[in-house]
Amino acid sequence: MIVIVQVMPKEGILDPQGEAVRRALLQLGHDEVRNVKVGKRIRLELDTDDRDFALRRAGEMARTLLANPNVETFRLHIEDEDAR
Repeated sequence: MIVIVQVMPKEGILDPQGEAVRRALLQLGHDEVRNVKVGKRIRLELDTDDRDFALRRAGEMARTLLANPNVETFRLHIEDEDAR
């Protein structure tokens, strides 16, 4: 089973990478861009068919290693098999 962990900076936390992207987009004429946050997408392939177990284990992984709870939040979702 594939679980996607999406990690993003918390609101109010300085995101220098996002700010650099925002400035570059503005320089390219995309004046409608107000804010950019840059995060990471982690794809976990787990050896289970149990959705609840997969989400629970991925949450443990995110809390202990994949995301820094002081400055980042994370979301989990199961990748749709039909979408691949």
